[in-house]
Amino acid sequence: MKLLGISGSLRKGSYNTRLLEAAVGLMPEGAELTLIGCGEIPHYNKDLDTDNKPEAVLQLLQAVRYADGVLFATPEYNYSFPGVLKNAIDWASRPAYKSVLAGKPCAIISASPSLIGGARAQAHLAQVLAATLSPVVPAPPFLVPMVQDKFDAGGLLIDEDTKRRLARYMGDFVVWVDRLAGR
Repeated sequence: MKLLGISGSLRKGSYNTRLLEAAVGLMPEGAELTLIGCGEIPHYNKDLDTDNKPEAVLQLLQAVRYADGVLFATPEYNYSFPGVLKNAIDWASRPAYKSVLAGKPCAIISASPSLIGGARAQAHLAQVLAATLSPVVPAPPFLVPMVQDKFDAGGLLIDEDTKRRLARYMGDFVVWVDRLAGR
């Protein structure tokens, strides 16, 4: 199974990107997670949404198209998820109801220095994914509050409880994606 991971953060050393990187090493046997950035994707503009889309958009669309499922990692900014992630979803959601996201199984994880862990961002992202006809795994939110205590200075996930929970979440996501695919 091939899954795609997309971080909603552009920050160097982003905890959400690090969480995705940790997930790569915690995937169950037979599943792989490939990461793609969204920092090079231009702002969505209908005038650019032609047969000659920008290269970064084409890469995003191809990655989503060939993935069995998509894992979004999002920080929380002002009670919601970042505009850069919304922009990537806007590009991937065209044409409406027939896009590469339509019917694509998705999951959401978030990490935050706050005690809330990005819960509000996840709720908003789930609403946007509903509009793209992208089912979100029916599981409790995967939140990492107080994330600054979970990684070492080099960016490695060192919190054993978070590792265990992330491995289980990824395993459950893989099982759900398989079930949706009828395997």
